[in-house]
Amino acid sequence: MLCQPSACSLTVQAPAKLNLFLRVVRRRSDGFHDLETVMTAVNLFDTLTFEPNASSEIQLRVLMAGTRNRSSRPAAPIPTGADNLVVRAAQLLKDHAEISAGVRITLIKRIPSAAGMGGGSSDAAATLAGLNRFWQLSRSQEELMDLAAQLGSDIGFFLGASSTAVCRGRGELIEPLRFPASLYFVVARPHSGLSTPAVFKQCTPGVSARGVDEFVHSLKQQGLGHTVRLLLNDLQRPAEQLNDEVRQLREHFSKLPVLGHQMTGSGTAYFGICASLQQARVIAARLRAVGVPWVQVASSCS
Repeated sequence: MLCQPSACSLTVQAPAKLNLFLRVVRRRSDGFHDLETVMTAVNLFDTLTFEPNASSEIQLRVLMAGTRNRSSRPAAPIPTGADNLVVRAAQLLKDHAEISAGVRITLIKRIPSAAGMGGGSSDAAATLAGLNRFWQLSRSQEELMDLAAQLGSDIGFFLGASSTAVCRGRGELIEPLRFPASLYFVVARPHSGLSTPAVFKQCTPGVSARGVDEFVHSLKQQGLGHTVRLLLNDLQRPAEQLNDEVRQLREHFSKLPVLGHQMTGSGTAYFGICASLQQARVIAARLRAVGVPWVQVASSCS
């Protein structure tokens, strides 16, 4: 997460994430699922700018990257009220700090929604961290993490100091993971998205016997050539059952010279791991040539 302060505003870059490993362990009594996942932040960013507001209100404006002075018009409109995690995060921090200040927030969206890339969670984390600084609250990292846990499962990951981590439970149990090499990706998303609750409802927990520790050991010790054989996402099969475009992306990637490939999160975004940045650019061009509507080259954040 990158902060860029100016005289009267603060701009924060909120990164996307990819799940390199995602095992659904069990369904919990509270209706959620225990997970084992390895997430890495990548250099695809939403941008949030915080500015003073003369009133005590929290006001959010959402723009799609490349548009000017108008609200975005995605296929599924992005809410700007209390249904948006950014507004909820700002209100939660404001209530927690017991302050009357308002704020005007401009969110420029580059991370696609309903894609499994954590855009909403990252935006919420950027809001907590950004407003903690903008409002000069001096709240501790521990306090911000507690607030993040009240908002959603992945938000704590984006607040952490490490760009790659093993996350367990609902995603709130975070173990930083460091490894020396950069990873290069081609990330693609079809026209349609998927509902995370719908994918989990379709999923059968506990089908994968292989746990996250083997993947982490390989990532640290055995190199990328071995690690890509251990890629796992238990949500990919149910996602393909719900959305044929995910299957189509898998078929596209299976014909390309990527080191490994799979869906991220609950979909519908899909990624391939490449040997170099140059290879990623070449493969991205090939995917665009066959009509994949959204294709980006990305690398793991340092």
